[in-house]
Amino acid sequence: MKKILLASVALLGFTAAASAADLPSRRVAPVVAAVPVFTWTGFYAGVNAGFGFNSNDSIVLSNGVVVDSIDGDDDAGFIGGAQIGFNYQMGSFVVGVEGDLQYADFGDARYTIPGVVGTWEGESDDWFGTARARAGVAFDRALIYATGGFAFADDRTGWVVGGGLEYAFTNNLTAKIEGLYVNLEDQNYTVNNVTFSSEEQEFGVIRAGLNYKFSSY
Repeated sequence: MKKILLASVALLGFTAAASAADLPSRRVAPVVAAVPVFTWTGFYAGVNAGFGFNSNDSIVLSNGVVVDSIDGDDDAGFIGGAQIGFNYQMGSFVVGVEGDLQYADFGDARYTIPGVVGTWEGESDDWFGTARARAGVAFDRALIYATGGFAFADDRTGWVVGGGLEYAFTNNLTAKIEGLYVNLEDQNYTVNNVTFSSEEQEFGVIRAGLNYKFSSY
């Protein structure tokens, strides 16, 4: 009888072991970290360079006579500078602010003014800056935007509008191409007791820029 009981216990143990071997493995699958989605949100700073061209070189005398520049060689030139800004992305929409300071090599324009002997050389602003809002639509790493705001140069102020295209080559490095139209208020002068004013200085800007985005991605 004892032998029968021992044999029964052994048989049950073997059956349980065989059943356990047939159960599926409970090994935990490795966790794979999700790849972060690119966002335009964050602070950035960068540099730019391009080309600027004047669209108005006229001056107006105190009697209302308009005098045009007699030297058109200085209507365009190199523009370069730096910018800093912040973007915030909401879905596909991106809004932000940007400020920049620019060197502008427009040279000086020469005029022949009635009542003034010889020619008068008018100084062009050799720098200008802007403080603008930006708003656009992002297509993943590409951003199409419009921009506009406040412009200033020496003792002049005015406004600026424009737009551009920016692309993120990496999570931190972006490049853009941008066009701006800048309008600065007129300025008064007196030469040999003749008072006149330069008309609003209007010029266009086409420039390329490179930005470094400080957020991690």
